[in-house]
Amino acid sequence: MDTTDSESASTPQARAGAGTTRADRRVQRASMADVARLAGVSSQTVSRVSNGYSGVTEETRRQVLAAMKELGYRPNSAARALKRGEFRTIGVITFSLATTGNVRTLEAIATSAAHEGYAVTLLPVAVPTQDEVRGAFSRLGELAVDAVIVIMEVHLLDAATVSLPPGVQVVVADSDAGDRYSVVDTDQAGGTRAAVRHLLDLGHRTVWHLAGPQESFAAQRRADAWRLSLTDAGCAPPPLVRGDWSAESGYRAGLRLADEADCTAVFAANDQMALGLLRALHERGRKVPEDVSVIGFDDIPEAGSFLPPLTTVHQDFAEVGRRCVEGVLRQMREAVTEHGTTLVPTRLVVRGSTAPPRLG
Repeated sequence: MDTTDSESASTPQARAGAGTTRADRRVQRASMADVARLAGVSSQTVSRVSNGYSGVTEETRRQVLAAMKELGYRPNSAARALKRGEFRTIGVITFSLATTGNVRTLEAIATSAAHEGYAVTLLPVAVPTQDEVRGAFSRLGELAVDAVIVIMEVHLLDAATVSLPPGVQVVVADSDAGDRYSVVDTDQAGGTRAAVRHLLDLGHRTVWHLAGPQESFAAQRRADAWRLSLTDAGCAPPPLVRGDWSAESGYRAGLRLADEADCTAVFAANDQMALGLLRALHERGRKVPEDVSVIGFDDIPEAGSFLPPLTTVHQDFAEVGRRCVEGVLRQMREAVTEHGTTLVPTRLVVRGSTAPPRLG
């Protein structure tokens, strides 16, 4: 007997499909049974490896993964989804990826979802209208997601309140829709009160506000809290100055504020606008914090490297993302619909851009 032929017939490659070449097998779509034959294990073992379950030795796992690679095998996620009754995917609808808040919230959602064993399907919406939102939900339905998180930073252009399709497990981030949906948001008002109180406690007679865009929920809440904080302290709120979240808009606003002789303290609604404000004040010869104290909002990673380092309100975006994922998975698993608003606390980070006003 030819020992070479005998040994060849007993190899995993031979067991994977007699009469076919390796190239032939790559052209055909490999099945789980093909992988099992090539690896010399059961189909159940292949299933456990492909789904990441424990109970498989490391040597067997490597053997199965090598067979998958050689055969070009990809697990059938649709079949697994039908068997489990879920796709293990969360859809995320967002209206903009241009703002720090949205990007960091999305990053936190993706990280938290991955920790729970879920993937994220992102669907940006170009125009914030009801029709666009409904269309986004329809497209996510076609993409087979288990639940949806909506980062609702801006008011819809064609409706006073957002209306989402019924029967969908939804959590909304950054919205005022808590009476109808489950909402997770930063404590915008609490962070603003801490910023205004800090400046008043330093001895400033009032605080000017560089606000975000009018259509933004966060900008509205920060502006409302700023005005109320000053009123409660017996201070007259100065005229509100509007920006659009960008450093350039902060610079333009800063050129105007630099000409206000009684402006000794400014609360900017985000750190990027605060950065532009710092540049404008510097160009106009107004020293920070000796002449004007400046506070931002967000605590972006670069805030401590501004000149001077920026006092700002820290937002815990990781916790916002975690609670969004936790909430939508709870609704999905318990087959319930929740409503109400969960606020994630903020904290004031004091750095070098704030100080008592000059005497005299």
